[in-house]
Amino acid sequence: MLTYVLRRLLALPLILLAVTFLIVLVTQLIPPEQRAASYIRNLEQLARVQDIIRANHLDGNVFEQYGMWLQQVLAGNLGLSRTSGQPVLETLLARFPATVELALYTFFPLVALGVWLGSWAAVQRGRAADTAIRVFAVLGHSVPSFVLGVWLLVLFYGALGLLPGTGNLSNDGAVALLTGEVRRVTGLVTVDALLSGRPDVFWDAIQHLVLPVLTLLLVSSAALVKGTRASMIEALSSDYIRTARAKGVAEGVVVGRHARRNALLTVVTLMALSISGLLQGAVLAETLYGYPGVGGWAAQAAAQGDLPGMLGFALLTATIVVVANLLADLAYALIDPRVRYT
Repeated sequence: MLTYVLRRLLALPLILLAVTFLIVLVTQLIPPEQRAASYIRNLEQLARVQDIIRANHLDGNVFEQYGMWLQQVLAGNLGLSRTSGQPVLETLLARFPATVELALYTFFPLVALGVWLGSWAAVQRGRAADTAIRVFAVLGHSVPSFVLGVWLLVLFYGALGLLPGTGNLSNDGAVALLTGEVRRVTGLVTVDALLSGRPDVFWDAIQHLVLPVLTLLLVSSAALVKGTRASMIEALSSDYIRTARAKGVAEGVVVGRHARRNALLTVVTLMALSISGLLQGAVLAETLYGYPGVGGWAAQAAAQGDLPGMLGFALLTATIVVVANLLADLAYALIDPRVRYT
């Protein structure tokens, strides 16, 4: 097991190199003059575009440009983001906790809802409940997240006025955060508000989380529901399930302890994939709802051709996805004793 983990960790830098190199390769389709805009900070520099291109080797080949970027990264410098006006690393550190908070409030309900609905659909196979759950899953796959987000925004913010539409805090909550009334301990606003004894700020942050969480939850749960249902149907058709039923084992025990446990290998894989799906969905959700996470900033960086910002976001997301897949592989051995890694 330890050897396997070490091999996967050693492969992580190679994956990150491949991902970031592909991004630099794609940016070669953009003329050097447009890429030079990332380095321009004032009107004086605007008049010296060619000097900026030569100084940063923007007219060089992809290997030369990637080598220069990689050299800076190894020195701890991810570059300066034109979008935020700050170093990329500072921007990631400042915005990442908000994205983590959004992901956490989405992930656990996602797993609970997806596994429960998928299991229930398998148990009720061919009945009305199964049909309704499958329709829900198909709609979740079919409706783009930004379309669903707009519908929810129009309904709950525009028409009903029940929920806030943008940001992660109201004006009063933001003031409490800026003035230090809410201490920054974890970077998660809801947690820090409770630690600071400010339940009003906690409730404020929760209200701002509802719409983006609901958007991600409805879209991301579809794949988990369908995968869990298929895996549970296969497990419920197994010989050991028929044997357990023949012995008079209660149906709840058959489904919960025997079938669901053996279906968890597929579910764990889908859970790992859902993490990358949440990161992709966060880009749209944060942009739509003006949520101050890394996803919304990454979308702005891509729109403005902010290469350092895009590469920094790629490093972050690739690392998270690889680590999530590694944890899923390790979970296999805990769920199924027959799984062994060498």
